[in-house]
Amino acid sequence: MFTITLGQLETWIASVIYPLTRILAVAVTAPLLSNAAMPRRIRLMLGLALTLGISPILPPMPDVTPASGLGLWILAQQILIGVGMGLSMRIIFTAIDMGSAVVAFQMGLGFANFYDPQNTSQTSVVSNFMTLIATLLFISMNGHLIYFAVIAQSFIAIPISTTSLQPTSWEFLALLGSRIFSTGVLLALPIVVMMMCCNLSLGVLNRVAPQLHLFAIGFPITLMLGFVCLAIMMGHLPAPLERIFNEGLTAMLAFALPPMPDASRMPFPEILKTP
Repeated sequence: MFTITLGQLETWIASVIYPLTRILAVAVTAPLLSNAAMPRRIRLMLGLALTLGISPILPPMPDVTPASGLGLWILAQQILIGVGMGLSMRIIFTAIDMGSAVVAFQMGLGFANFYDPQNTSQTSVVSNFMTLIATLLFISMNGHLIYFAVIAQSFIAIPISTTSLQPTSWEFLALLGSRIFSTGVLLALPIVVMMMCCNLSLGVLNRVAPQLHLFAIGFPITLMLGFVCLAIMMGHLPAPLERIFNEGLTAMLAFALPPMPDASRMPFPEILKTP
């Protein structure tokens, strides 16, 4: 007669609930997976499918009862690890949003806001456009598939255990937040320089010929020049965005791996390759 003991049942539950918790925590916080347009049932089904797919290759689970205090502590650890991994990648996409906001402000479109389903908030039209372009490039580079590979690899690099996260993990996440400003400014720098030259030229022209009423024609000029620069920049975006995505995907694994180096000087290997 086929019988199932309580120990076997607890082992089966632990082998599913712990990986599923981490995967769902990543899906809730990571960009693309946490898009408000994606139904929650799809996220749950995706998490279950990924859990069942990688469960045979996972390291042995700790011999702890899932309903015990130590089991709940492990469950909380998986939530923290998943949230930290998702935030690591979200920081990279936030840097793109910030660079786009700087571009919109320089073009004079800072007042034109639109609902962004990715961030569930009102953002500028240029930011929505740049975020959409970055998302399409990420998918075209098979970034969504590498997402799953990084999540599966995280169970090897950061195994499920009773070991607590190091304080340096959160320090690394805070240092990675500085990339929001540095990366955003670097992305927007070409258009910022062009807009600065345009504004300086308009200022000099206003002093030379005040009768031209540059306040009336200055906005259309800066707007048209901004769109021209944005169109030119589109052809050069894949290379820097590929490097930025590599940093985010590598940071997802580096989040909980001590010792933590300085995020501003951390070498990021090439994970993502343009097909």
